[in-house]
Amino acid sequence: MTRPVLLVVEDDAGLQRQLRWAYEGYEVVIAGDRAAAIDAVRLHEPAVVTLDLGLPPDPDGTAEGFATLAEILRHAPHTKVIVASGHAARESALRAVREGAWDFYAKPIDIDALGLIVARAFHVHALEAENRRLVARDGAGGFGGMIYASPEMAKAIRTLERVAPADVSVMLLGASGTGKELLARGLHEASPRRKGTFVAINCAAIPETLLESELFGHEKGAFTGAFKTTEGKIEQAQGGTLFLDEIGDVPLALQVKLLRFLQERVIERVGGRRAIPVDTRIVCATHRDVDAMVAGGSFRDDLYYRLAEIVVRIPALAERTGDAGLLARAFVMRHAKALNPTIVGLAADARAAIDAYRWPGNVRELESRIKRAVIMAEGRHVTAADLDMEDGVDDGLAVNLRAVREAADRRAIGRALARADGNISGASRLLGVSRPTLYDLLKSYDLHG
Repeated sequence: MTRPVLLVVEDDAGLQRQLRWAYEGYEVVIAGDRAAAIDAVRLHEPAVVTLDLGLPPDPDGTAEGFATLAEILRHAPHTKVIVASGHAARESALRAVREGAWDFYAKPIDIDALGLIVARAFHVHALEAENRRLVARDGAGGFGGMIYASPEMAKAIRTLERVAPADVSVMLLGASGTGKELLARGLHEASPRRKGTFVAINCAAIPETLLESELFGHEKGAFTGAFKTTEGKIEQAQGGTLFLDEIGDVPLALQVKLLRFLQERVIERVGGRRAIPVDTRIVCATHRDVDAMVAGGSFRDDLYYRLAEIVVRIPALAERTGDAGLLARAFVMRHAKALNPTIVGLAADARAAIDAYRWPGNVRELESRIKRAVIMAEGRHVTAADLDMEDGVDDGLAVNLRAVREAADRRAIGRALARADGNISGASRLLGVSRPTLYDLLKSYDLHG
């Protein structure tokens, strides 16, 4: 297999040899000045670049290094540039990150530590490249176009993939904005009914007086304004799939008619007398506690059992370890293309804020914030300030240090496992701990690698 290309921009011949030897797992390309670096970027298209800011003709300063950084990012905006400098390290680090560097390391260089940074840069570059490929296909990701890496969402999707070929009713339970309609479409596309029509209706968005007509259709003259016979959503989904979103908002009187359709697979239009057979699969969704509604008498138990032959709970974004950052990068690329092509990604503070926030509005809230930030951003990277998240988040006012430490460990381990696709060795490298240490943490916190 072709080894990934690492460009080392360094004018010190001794350090060039040291770095070439240290990175034997990569195809190392060396450049000693700006012109050679740009030629190498054009020729080899490296995913990762290590850049010494002290380049000729200004080896004792940083001006030439920053000019090289800007030109590399102009030619290859998705390249991960890791800047190294011994000149006013803190000021250079802040400026480099502001101007698009992915990471920073101060001299003298610790080869092992820099190796971890380089490995993470290649991993993130590959992940972002995959996101861009998904966005290029009109946002179509995996099942139903979902973009995810978390084990929580993977579990839900594995269940949906198993039930998709079976002609059973499926109920999706989850908060608003978690992608229930996308998953319903995924069920349709993965089923034998894929050549039929997918029809969706939001039962909460239609007035109660009109919902029956929307679902079952009506005959000409059935009520004032019914100037022609009209098919309802159920008929329109003949041979395909009907998605009933917010099924918990269907009134009791209409639940009876819906139950009859599910039992007999025939409908009568409003104002009609003729039974019309309809063959359609039902997928429904709600954010409500349906069990509590059944117990309280506001939802028929016989209808519930017909609709909920298979029940799948969709995790909230806050429960999907690592997915907020993954989705954020995909949304940045999607909206930057149309709204602000100068944007190339997320700044470090934005990534941290996105990972820390709880996202009560789920994926819908995340995409809305990203879209607004892409429009408003003035630099090349969306920052926490652009997202209106620079003040950080409330951590629940936890005062028990052990609880805070455990919560932080759980989040970090979960994100590392998601990014390493569940690989313990990869996750331990990302976390900077040994495999035995990570195994001990997994056992201590009752996590599953």
